[in-house]
Amino acid sequence: MKPTNFARYLSDFFSVYLTTQKNVSKNTIYSYRDTFKLFLKYCQDVKSIAIERISLNSLTAELIKDFLNWLEDERKCSISTRNQRLASIHSFFRYIQCEEPAGIHHFQQVMSISIKKTEKKVFEHLSPKAVKLILEQPYKYSQKGRRDLTLLSVLYDTGARVQELIDIKVIDVTLDPPPVISLTGKGNKVRRVPLMKNTAALLQQYLLENDLNKQWKNHYPLFKNNQHNKLTKEGIAYILDKYVKMASAKSQIVPKRLSPHVIRHSKSMHLLQAGVNLIYIRDFLGHVDLKTTEIYARTDTETKRKAIENAYPEIITDQLPDWSKDNGLLIWLSELK
Repeated sequence: MKPTNFARYLSDFFSVYLTTQKNVSKNTIYSYRDTFKLFLKYCQDVKSIAIERISLNSLTAELIKDFLNWLEDERKCSISTRNQRLASIHSFFRYIQCEEPAGIHHFQQVMSISIKKTEKKVFEHLSPKAVKLILEQPYKYSQKGRRDLTLLSVLYDTGARVQELIDIKVIDVTLDPPPVISLTGKGNKVRRVPLMKNTAALLQQYLLENDLNKQWKNHYPLFKNNQHNKLTKEGIAYILDKYVKMASAKSQIVPKRLSPHVIRHSKSMHLLQAGVNLIYIRDFLGHVDLKTTEIYARTDTETKRKAIENAYPEIITDQLPDWSKDNGLLIWLSELK
């Protein structure tokens, strides 16, 4: 059977467009892949459309809307997940409208499907005291405890995404003054993040203890599991969860459960509260758009309050006379019926 134009363009979308032209991260590709796996399953199982017969003409806006409703109603996906799947489909249709201009009207009907509005949630973050308490939990007299302390310290100090932490190699660490660490972020973009002296000292000891200061080990992963392989996202989440539970048992300022990304949010908020410019925070976090970074400024109401207090004099006074000594007022109040 001759391949359909959908099969050809979907293959090129993943093998050429996303990887070569857009240079997106592996995680983005996996997310897009999962979207189309679900879509093909929906077409085959729900709509009884054979996968080998799907063409660009059959990808109508109505079909896509039905698929999105199926995600919500049958698979019980959240609105944010629905919107993420729609974003993947939009990206594919933006690609094929350039490849097949004759169908641009049809493609733009799909691209006009709007995302669903969701309730904006304030992202979770920890106070500096809470982060400090978590970092006090690893047992410093064991090799594994020292590894975990170093790992969590690097996670916080660099504000790294979990995948960025996983991908750090020994060669990415520079401890000569000024100490920095290179992180490979989304789209394989590399940024150099400064390390504070205490984290640099922990890394120095960690490299020596684990015999990672040899030049031929430069491309070894910085943090390894028991099988001497790179840690996984689940592995890092497990390590963090272990010490979060220990810290939460000692103080209510630490929640009982915490995702590693909350540590990144916490670092961002602490930088903002310390007066660091949003432009620097954007570069520190590896954000492409400053609008992404501005969410921290919108969230930090305490910073807003302090800024307003510093900017304006105290025009409104809270000094009022004691009304209970005003005889005229008291007589008037007593005559009220």
